Amino acid sequence: MMTSPFSPHTTLPAPAAPLVTAWGPDGSQPALLPLLAGAAARISVPAAGSKAWHTAVLNLPAPVVRQAQGERGTPWPQPLVSHYARYFRDGNRTAYEGLVAARQQRLTRAVVMALASNPGRQEGDGDEAEAWLDEVIDGAFLLCEQSSWSWAAHDDVFRRTGCVVPDLATPYLDLGAGEVAAQLAWLDHVLGGQLDDRAPGLRRRIREEVAGRVIRPFLDRLDWHWLGLDGDVHNWNPWIHSNLIAAALFLVDDPITQARAVARCIEGLDRFLASIPADGAIDEGFAYWWNGAGRALEGLALLEQATGGVLDGGLPVVREMVAFPHRMHIGGAWFLNVADGPARAAAALPWDMLHRWAVRLGDPEAAGHAAAMATRGPDPAAGLGRVLHTLLELPEPASTATPAHPPLVATTYLPSVQIMVARETAGTAEGLLLAAKGGHNGEHHNHRDVGSVVVAVDGVPLLVDAGQPTYTAQTFGPDRYGIRAMQSNWHSVPAPFGLEQGTGSDFAAGVLNAPTPERPLLELALGAAYGFEPRAWIRAAELHRASGRITIADSWDLPAPATGGTADVDITFLTAGTVILGPDGSATVRPDGIPAVDAANATPRGAALRWDPAAVVVLVDEWQLDDPLLAAAWGARLTRLRFRTPAAIAPSPDFRAAGAFTLTVEATP
Repeated sequence: MMTSPFSPHTTLPAPAAPLVTAWGPDGSQPALLPLLAGAAARISVPAAGSKAWHTAVLNLPAPVVRQAQGERGTPWPQPLVSHYARYFRDGNRTAYEGLVAARQQRLTRAVVMALASNPGRQEGDGDEAEAWLDEVIDGAFLLCEQSSWSWAAHDDVFRRTGCVVPDLATPYLDLGAGEVAAQLAWLDHVLGGQLDDRAPGLRRRIREEVAGRVIRPFLDRLDWHWLGLDGDVHNWNPWIHSNLIAAALFLVDDPITQARAVARCIEGLDRFLASIPADGAIDEGFAYWWNGAGRALEGLALLEQATGGVLDGGLPVVREMVAFPHRMHIGGAWFLNVADGPARAAAALPWDMLHRWAVRLGDPEAAGHAAAMATRGPDPAAGLGRVLHTLLELPEPASTATPAHPPLVATTYLPSVQIMVARETAGTAEGLLLAAKGGHNGEHHNHRDVGSVVVAVDGVPLLVDAGQPTYTAQTFGPDRYGIRAMQSNWHSVPAPFGLEQGTGSDFAAGVLNAPTPERPLLELALGAAYGFEPRAWIRAAELHRASGRITIADSWDLPAPATGGTADVDITFLTAGTVILGPDGSATVRPDGIPAVDAANATPRGAALRWDPAAVVVLVDEWQLDDPLLAAAWGARLTRLRFRTPAAIAPSPDFRAAGAFTLTVEATP
């Protein structure tokens, strides 16, 4: 039975080592030796020539086919040392990672085209099939020749040696290396027989490269930070481990080594699952769910299939993880974004994977949500393994199934991360939605956003979290909070005396009142986020369904700041679209200029803001967006409204700055 999202203010941790608890010795190396015999034949993705592919390839989107046909026979994307070195020289990640991604996506397209033209499926397919096999062979061999599978941003070569050239003798096992290994594994699984006929020796080379770059470093070293042995478990853990499971199942021919690698992957996944709270929340947010919890689900599915169902992944913590995405849904492609997450769902998400788990676990809300969000075809950016599964899971084009609808639940509260999402009317994106977050500033991919709020009208966020900008060397370095999108001053939170929130888990919110289904109110003590006593600042964010309005009420009683600060108390709200200040404490935020709204040619309503004009002075700051990721979500700009109350700091131990301010939000007519 599912845990209610309306639990007490804190939540019990998930059981320690849930996989060991559920599976006992079946997940150990000795037990896996016989269990994994013939595992590849039990995987739901069949090899080329299976009748399943005759129907599945009909799901290939026309743009994917056209791109594959247009690029076949042309030069492949070629990442160079100069691209790799840019990260160490000027902090640029995208020059190298973009070319690597383009190479891998082209190879994914070639694999599915080879499956679509499988010899023997139709008369005259042989020449076409051989041409696509050659494309696959060239792409796979280029990956084998690529000096590093690690992304430059992760490689430790510069730190260890001062060099900007990959070190072949000490490969770094990161997300990129895991992705290449898994791509080669799935490629080998579905096209292995054809590769043997067309390019004898290539499969041996693939196995040698995966063994040397991935399997041996994984088995020989226990100092990889993503293993989580120090207790800090994040999304790298399931992402890499799930890819390593595929590599071990399809590319490791020695049964003992295979069982050893899979057993260690189970240990790693167990640490990740043990870190998930009982409410299934992911502190990295919706976007990273897909490359964290979602990767864990993929790894569990592979383990279950490989062992013929002996290792059953249907655990209580999995049930709660499956519910997380739809609980964060705002409307359309908009989701509550916290940490380094964009506000809109990416196009390449494997909704079919989530749908399979939701159906299997008997969660109709999660299943309906996944079915409603699924697209008509796979996106090569998702990776080869996900693309193959999506092709097999989509219904035939002639299907006339009744369209699914997302559940759009009325109220969600996840106590482990102190997140509330409440909408005016269940089952529809129309009307108001309020999201409020407590938490702390030591979360993974953290932004200084303790106490932040997001408000949407008719499914479009208007009081917003800017989200993830393009990653650079600064993003995960010591100057991370020099990036505007990470700063509390550019989130919808208070700024007492102009102060930034602190960094670390001590800078946290305390829950004073948690929401209930009947009353969606989250009241938080925010003082500790700024280094004050917790109740020095209290924020209450509430959706009033009966009257169709939202209130964000702040009250404070502050001593003088220990160091720094200004003489003012500010309350900041970040807005998207167009802001029009009105008379007598009012403003309108319209969705004009938000790209997704403009492209849909829709006319959603705006937000009407009201406040007591005698209490504050309003300052307006425009943020011109030159970052491509932020501009893609929000358009040309974001606008910050700062409601300022002069505090006149006095150098006295008895000094107190006390006050209150309430912002009311309604939908425009």
